[in-house]
Amino acid sequence: MPRLRDSDTAAHVAPLFVFMVFLTVPGWFRIDNPELPWFQKAPEHWVYPLQTLLCGVLLLWFRRHYVLKPWRGLGLAVLLAVVGIAAWIFPAWLYERLVAGEGAPEWWSWFGLVERKEGFDPTVLSPWPAWENAAIVMRFVRMVIVVPLVEELFWRGFLMRYLNAGDASWRSVPFGTHSWRAFGIVTVLVMVAHNPEDYLVALIWGSLVYWLAVRTRSLGACVIMHALGNLLLGLYALRTQQWGFW
Repeated sequence: MPRLRDSDTAAHVAPLFVFMVFLTVPGWFRIDNPELPWFQKAPEHWVYPLQTLLCGVLLLWFRRHYVLKPWRGLGLAVLLAVVGIAAWIFPAWLYERLVAGEGAPEWWSWFGLVERKEGFDPTVLSPWPAWENAAIVMRFVRMVIVVPLVEELFWRGFLMRYLNAGDASWRSVPFGTHSWRAFGIVTVLVMVAHNPEDYLVALIWGSLVYWLAVRTRSLGACVIMHALGNLLLGLYALRTQQWGFW
């Protein structure tokens, strides 16, 4: 374990790996029966808090490897977060106004023009208000703290530099070093890590974060952009009850 803790690569890869593994876990336990207790019909309400805690522990355990400085370009990060999330929610907003409960061509989904009602629905816990509030708080901790760190540390902090390293150590590559190869691979992988209906907006979002990384050469700016974007998206989902957004 001490040797693992000393590994820069493990520090940047392991948290996202664990995070992605946990995304598969709810399907192992879910039983589609509305008469069952919430922890059986909606296991994501206990799996994802566990995921959040475990990934948070990993981030703390590896924390000495992470370099978020310099803290510059934060105003640009805020602007891009707002623009990126506006682009993310616009197709669903448009769908609600164009379709209004009627059928829509299947190909619309490739542009994000789909209903977003299905997802992490905290109202499943409404008979237990304290647990419902706790689920919402943990969801925001996951979205605003854990997800921005585990994803940006891997996509921009590790993979983008690894693809530019050649035979050298990826740690020797300055953060924000640009190549079209790195841009293409990282941005496409960010895209396919999302649901198909989010591919287009994820491609836009990934391109914006990549540009911010190159422009500012600040991992901290990328984390701030991601955190603010997720906060805005979470607030929008909570207000509109379009749970598919979070």
